[in-house]
Amino acid sequence: MKTNALLIFTRNPQLGKVKTRLAKSIGDEKALQVYKDLLKHTMEQTQFLDCDKYVFYDTTIIENDIWNNINYHKKIQAQGDLGQRMQAAFEELFAMGHKKCIIVGSDLFDLNSMDIKHAFHAMDYNEVVIGPAVDGGYYLMGLKKINPLLFANKEWGTETVLAATLNDIPMHHVYLLKTLNDIDTIEDLEKSNYILQ
Repeated sequence: MKTNALLIFTRNPQLGKVKTRLAKSIGDEKALQVYKDLLKHTMEQTQFLDCDKYVFYDTTIIENDIWNNINYHKKIQAQGDLGQRMQAAFEELFAMGHKKCIIVGSDLFDLNSMDIKHAFHAMDYNEVVIGPAVDGGYYLMGLKKINPLLFANKEWGTETVLAATLNDIPMHHVYLLKTLNDIDTIEDLEKSNYILQ
């Protein structure tokens, strides 16, 4: 087991269940294709990182998918809201003995492996590392120990999440990465380099 762990939160890629805000503009089938491409990008950027990697599925584990069993351990997200699910995932990996844990979603064409390496390095000198998202949330959080405050009393999916999270941490304990654009709406997609087929 490695000291560093990467948690990747994903949704099972099912028609009508992913990228629902985006689907209002481009339809369910194209939204599903965008999400599959986002998953593929996330896999390509994480597969060679020198850490233990865990994919947390939202409903069921898929055995024969892009997340191969050589590079990725497969788990199911806990019940509850996003905060409860993230906290449970962090707690599980800390209990296994990991010392630095980073969580990312699978919503960014802008995320690359260097961002994650940078985050692990920044955790040598900081308690918390956060990657702010353009929409007021965050795309990455790195922790060295669990802090339940970070996962409670947040309006998940709104532009208040980052500010509310930062309010729960002394600023001298936080390292902020560059701000990136996650993909939730057609406007987000148009700002990315993604070419819609």
